[in-house]
Amino acid sequence: MKVLIADDHALFRDGVASLLKAWGLDVVGQAGDGFKALEATRALRPDLILMDIQMPLCSGLQATRLIKAEMPETRIVMVTVSDEEEDLFEAIKSGAEGYVLKNMSGEEFSRVLNDIANGEAPLSQGLAAKILTEFARMSREPAPKESDKDQLSDREREVLQEVAGGATNKEIAARLFISESTVNFHMKSILSKLHVRNRAQAVAYALQTGLVRVIPGDA
Repeated sequence: MKVLIADDHALFRDGVASLLKAWGLDVVGQAGDGFKALEATRALRPDLILMDIQMPLCSGLQATRLIKAEMPETRIVMVTVSDEEEDLFEAIKSGAEGYVLKNMSGEEFSRVLNDIANGEAPLSQGLAAKILTEFARMSREPAPKESDKDQLSDREREVLQEVAGGATNKEIAARLFISESTVNFHMKSILSKLHVRNRAQAVAYALQTGLVRVIPGDA
């Protein structure tokens, strides 16, 4: 997996790059602002960008929107110190597949990368509740139609409910007594039916429309 690191702190970039290389990943480049991240993505075509939010000239959120508009297949995970709900919400709206904090442990970071390698996106257990809070406070979308709730099959709803709780595909497969490949199939179908780009956006839409609910203890 080819990785680009976008952060305005060179020491942080170098530290993460060293760690990723030690884990056998291919760090193809670094960028100190959002515009340089866009240029590097065009030139290097990374599979994954680890993107900071607060950067000079062009923020990580702006860069994410620009990159996703031009190269939608590029996966972007925000790696930031900000746990503000507004930043989280805007990151997911901009197309980021995941959102993790810089104070996570090396073990947690390794798990994030493994999730990405397995075609998943880092979606922490507290993420769903925060997305729901932001939709309640900020959303200006019209009320969902009843037909929206009938798009998914019962099994797809079960899978989406597990995703909203922060479960990985492996965990979902174990809980629902199905294979991981079946979970992957259901997720592709869910994204297609809901017309969203990634797991986080699917959860956000599903929470807003009532397709799934936040169960106490998930957050």
